Amino acid sequence: MSSKTILQLLLAVLAIYFTVLWVGDLVRNRSKIKDGNIYVAGVIGFIVNFFDTLGIGSYAPTTMFLKLTKFLKSDKLLPGTLNISCSIPVLFEAFLFITSVKVGGVTLISLVVASAIGSFFGSKYMSKVDERKIQIIMGSALVITAILMILQNTGFLAALGNGNKAIALTGWKLVVGIVGNLILGALMTAGIGLYAPCMAMIYLLGLTPIAAFPIMMASCAALMPVASREFIRKGEYNRTATIGITVGGIIGVYIAVRFVKSLDIKVLTWLVIIVIAYTAATMLYQGLHKTKKVHA
Repeated sequence: MSSKTILQLLLAVLAIYFTVLWVGDLVRNRSKIKDGNIYVAGVIGFIVNFFDTLGIGSYAPTTMFLKLTKFLKSDKLLPGTLNISCSIPVLFEAFLFITSVKVGGVTLISLVVASAIGSFFGSKYMSKVDERKIQIIMGSALVITAILMILQNTGFLAALGNGNKAIALTGWKLVVGIVGNLILGALMTAGIGLYAPCMAMIYLLGLTPIAAFPIMMASCAALMPVASREFIRKGEYNRTATIGITVGGIIGVYIAVRFVKSLDIKVLTWLVIIVIAYTAATMLYQGLHKTKKVHA
């Protein structure tokens, strides 16, 4: 059995586990599925996951749209809503990229498992944080994400991988990759998207740029269901948003993979960066303003 088949089976198990856990919670709390417009959530899911498939990432844009539409009554629900709503669309992406890109089996599986372990511990911390700290953490995460998106859009990250030909990590580089992805998995639950920092790490460790895609997407696909467990257990997410974003997201991923062969998204990415920066400033202001009130 190949490493890719093993990873696909692992992701399939996680997908089933997540679906049973999530749908079970929705059924038990079906009277609460009135917390927002499901059609708005569906449009958000379609847009963010369509462009996520093309490499923009989904966490920061989803945060941006949820804030702009005032979908969430409390920012405390943001980490859980992000992890749960993006799980199935990203699992769908991962299956597609694992089969189409060549990368070392040990490298792929070990980095993916590391990210899932990191998310397990990260979600336990994030589920205990109050709204004020969530705003400060998420605002800071969006600032970091915007900086990484700027580096990616200007070609800086791609330049790091120029000339790289390796498709697998060995020795100390593999150890660094595992530890790095474990940390990135934990940070993902705080809203720092894994794509750009994982891409930079992979390039610096000498892997060929194309190898970043299955590692990034499979890592996110594995860590999101694991991280979601804690948020589902505590009910700290917007149920309507997760349903709409999931359904819209699956459609967005399918259309992006099936029909979009090439698309210049640089201009769009700059627009997203600008709005993300604004959203970050707003969240930081709200969180820090509350801090001042507490100490006043």
